[in-house]
Amino acid sequence: MRRLLAWMMLLLLVLPWTGQAEDETLLPAYPVPQYVEWLLETARAEISYKESSNGYTKYGDWAGDPQAEWCAEFLCWCVDQVDQQHGTQLLEKVYPRYSGQNIGLRWFLRNGRYISRSGFVNEWGSQWYIGQEESLEAGGYIPQPGDWVFYTVDGENTSHVALVEYCTVSEDGEITAHVIEGNMPDKVQRNSHKLTDKRVMGYGTVYDLVDTVLRSGSEGVKVLALQEKLQYLGYLDAQYVTGTYGPSTIQAVTKFQEDTGKTPTGIANHHTQLTLQELYHDAYWSNDLNFQVSE
Repeated sequence: MRRLLAWMMLLLLVLPWTGQAEDETLLPAYPVPQYVEWLLETARAEISYKESSNGYTKYGDWAGDPQAEWCAEFLCWCVDQVDQQHGTQLLEKVYPRYSGQNIGLRWFLRNGRYISRSGFVNEWGSQWYIGQEESLEAGGYIPQPGDWVFYTVDGENTSHVALVEYCTVSEDGEITAHVIEGNMPDKVQRNSHKLTDKRVMGYGTVYDLVDTVLRSGSEGVKVLALQEKLQYLGYLDAQYVTGTYGPSTIQAVTKFQEDTGKTPTGIANHHTQLTLQELYHDAYWSNDLNFQVSE
């Protein structure tokens, strides 16, 4: 309760700076971790920092390229500052360290914490909230404080990244995400976007909230979890539980789909994953060996 009251007081301080006082501030749907509060505090302290006339920034310098286009470098620098000041280990574990295009988005995707604004991930497939029958609607996710927003120009590649501070909703129900960003165009500043803004490609999230269609070539923690369930149910040998969706996983998913009356595509789509989770859950909790207590 004290954490919630503190968050509300902080928003009251922030709102006059943004000019959005006429809109209702949305309280976060999930608890705001302490490290997110530290990260936002660090980012706020950098507002108005401006690159020098030759393009130099301390963020690019920290990343090894003093004249870099520095939106990602700014966020990664902020995370590193939190690690140094508070003894956390966020960089490369909770948040990526990167400079190049698309690398940050792919890092979150591999780590199971990426939500596409459109509800569909290129080269993967549709998304849905974990355990839910309905697919994720375009613009259906309300970003949380500490999430990273990935923007796009061409719809295929990331062109910019920013840090979510909070969200507001207007009288007509339109939700706006308020962010802190670097390199826009040459300084650190606050900005905002509507959840329906097609420039938004998606969000690297604080929490693991959605599942995604998995197929040949997919990699990461979601693939690993899928493989572990398939192994437990006898469809996949342990040597193929690697986190990479290869031929053995395709074969295992195909066999599972055949056994459960689904179209055998070898693609772990929405309903294949829901059924797999259900059968795995039933098998695990009915296995007495999982609950033996050693003396």
